[in-house]
Amino acid sequence: MDIKPSKIVCAGLNYKDHAEELKMKLPKEPVIFLKPTSSIIYNEEAIKIPKASERVDYEAELAIVIGKTCKSVKKEDVKNYIKGFTILNDVTARDLQEKDGQWTRAKSFDTFSPIGPKIVSGIDANNLKIQLRVNGKIKQDSNTNNMIFSVEELVEFVSSIMTLYPGDIISTGTPPGIGKLEKGDIVEIEIENIGILKNFVE
Repeated sequence: MDIKPSKIVCAGLNYKDHAEELKMKLPKEPVIFLKPTSSIIYNEEAIKIPKASERVDYEAELAIVIGKTCKSVKKEDVKNYIKGFTILNDVTARDLQEKDGQWTRAKSFDTFSPIGPKIVSGIDANNLKIQLRVNGKIKQDSNTNNMIFSVEELVEFVSSIMTLYPGDIISTGTPPGIGKLEKGDIVEIEIENIGILKNFVE
């Protein structure tokens, strides 16, 4: 899979069950942040744990791939601007996130945005099983119907702020169960009707 987005826009805290896990109130509007495109790797490539961090976490996410330039798109028209959907692992240096008090460094290391294995269209992205496994053990297990903000609401919100270009990615947040990756781990994210994104940890 070859994808060249101009940006990766991520939604934080977008699953009801994840908010419950963290004992946090549901946000009234999406909380978004950016990841650099230099953090992208693909299926069966290696996530590299940086020396600067002692706690690198996985985060299974459904990713929206934009199909054509959009700005201030309304919810009912969003489907016309989506190329399809894929999987993104929003790898995060959790200790640095807490240390910095904001997210840029923690989310931006090279290899921290595994994407793949393919882009799929014509599916109901708001009702898909999503599961993450580390070394075959289930760590995250939910459904995109638990998202606080739907695919359409996220595209409407983000496009009201910034122009989205073909290939741009909106990652839709992670369900509960996030946890630590260790060197030697194999991490797999499976989303119904899309496939399995598999990466190794070095």
